[in-house]
Amino acid sequence: MDNDITEIKELIRQFSKLPGLGPKSAKRIILKLINNKENMIKPLAKSLAQVFKNVVRCEDCGNLKIIDKICICSSDNSYDKICVVENLADMWVIESANIFKGHYHILGGTMNSNENYEQKNLLIKSLIKRIKKNNLKEVIIATSATVEGQTTAHYIEDTIKNDKIKITKLAQGLPVGGEIEQLDDGTLFSAFKNRVPVTD
Repeated sequence: MDNDITEIKELIRQFSKLPGLGPKSAKRIILKLINNKENMIKPLAKSLAQVFKNVVRCEDCGNLKIIDKICICSSDNSYDKICVVENLADMWVIESANIFKGHYHILGGTMNSNENYEQKNLLIKSLIKRIKKNNLKEVIIATSATVEGQTTAHYIEDTIKNDKIKITKLAQGLPVGGEIEQLDDGTLFSAFKNRVPVTD
């Protein structure tokens, strides 16, 4: 493969931005794709184009949805709990562990002590609206045990603590500095089962 070809160099650069991929891994992937243009590049390009065109972030819950269609968060159900996570990867890992049945709310990131949620475009206002609209009994804050994750958690706690709703956070098994999407099922199960009430 001629790495001086501009198109290939750009493709490697773009793939290198993906989590867990460096230039070497990106080169291996690109080589595999180029050697299987009809079977891999063509359908991949089509799928990416469809996702770009049709998939958007729900402004209410932060989940992904098809544009111009109702999101799953609008469906009527009897859940009385909502789990607040930082990103989609966190929700997916909790769902795959099958340890929580309820609503999810994806913030879209975290904040630090030097900024507010408007600057980060976090879905906190919509979280408050969903809590009131669905008459929820418990908000489970499942942000990571990083400084940014805990800063975000404290802000949410302060924002909703006067709404007479039970606020809990993940407990045992969640290591300091740990990110939700990196935890194994056993650790997540322990953290959910032993979640504790948030106190002032």
